[in-house]
Amino acid sequence: MNALIHASFGVSDFWTFLLGTIFIVLLPGPNSLYVLSVAAQRGVRAGYRGACGIFVGDLVLMVLSAGGMAALLKSNAGLFYAVKYVGAAYLGWIGIQMLLHCLKMLKTRQVVVAAKELPVQAGDPFAKALIISLMNPKAILFFISFFIQFVDPEFHAPLLSYYLLGLICQLSSFTYLTLIIFAGARLAESFRQRRRLSAAMSGGVGAMFIGFGLKLATATL
Repeated sequence: MNALIHASFGVSDFWTFLLGTIFIVLLPGPNSLYVLSVAAQRGVRAGYRGACGIFVGDLVLMVLSAGGMAALLKSNAGLFYAVKYVGAAYLGWIGIQMLLHCLKMLKTRQVVVAAKELPVQAGDPFAKALIISLMNPKAILFFISFFIQFVDPEFHAPLLSYYLLGLICQLSSFTYLTLIIFAGARLAESFRQRRRLSAAMSGGVGAMFIGFGLKLATATL
């Protein structure tokens, strides 16, 4: 099968790529944490809206990588740092907003009894997840540096190779995010009935987002 995929799509060492993609998708990051928190606090539908934002964002990054955007960021330090700091600031802003809401929930005595009364993740999950996915120049560099290792440079249609690799990456992401969404939905009822548990979830994820922002702000080319 490996030889057939290489001959038909120009992909070298398919099984190594698949295994590597699975491990990379499983690594915790702002995308998966955001989808988990949305699903836990607003349900399956909102979780999938967030997941769709991640899919679209990743697709845009893959297209940009195939089109040479990663090379542009590598060669233009000013552009790279501008995108990097904007992304870091946005992740930090999300984290601060979640921490502020955590404090607000701890101060109030009202017990939340319905999903619509739990505005920890206010706003459109799709739009916010899309921006979270796009605001990371390191992701662009990752896609091209990882994908290019498995594309045969002598294959007559390299875009077809990128298409197959991107499809595999998206399917892996969809499977993982689906598990996260339903796991989060199972926690939803507990969060609705236990204010402190919900506040702890919001505060913990908020702190992680601030950490992601700081990590991105200190990233180098």
